[in-house]
Amino acid sequence: MTEPPSAPIAGADELGTELVRLLRLVDRAQAQYQAENPDAVERSAYLLLVHLVKDGPQRAGALAEAVHSDPSTVSRQIAQLVRLGYVARTADPSDGRVTVLSATEVGRRVFEENRKVRNERIAVMLADWEPGERETLTRLLSRFTSVLEDRWNKGGW
Repeated sequence: MTEPPSAPIAGADELGTELVRLLRLVDRAQAQYQAENPDAVERSAYLLLVHLVKDGPQRAGALAEAVHSDPSTVSRQIAQLVRLGYVARTADPSDGRVTVLSATEVGRRVFEENRKVRNERIAVMLADWEPGERETLTRLLSRFTSVLEDRWNKGGW
């Protein structure tokens, strides 16, 4: 890991401000969605469904690790997803004492519908961007997120 610079990198404050602005807008959009859809799953629980759809069945402990969350919190969120029929619990074939979580067909459908809506909204927002600009945004955001995730996995940022 490289040492932090002694002086802030040019633009770090502006980038930090824009990230805070982005997070606030995402939080506001999520709150509005929750208010309009009382049966909506909270974002952190939905993230568990995303992992189960994309990565396949797994134990709750592995899922908690994947989302950097406390197992008790994940357990509560999984209970909500099970009640909604989005996630199923089954005995692990290699150890019947352990439960494996998997996305149900309903959960997969909800995931696909949400992804479709999200992608349509992003497409509208970026419709007047040049293809190269969209690719650059995606590449740089992916790079930034990977660095953040890597630092988080090493004990925080």
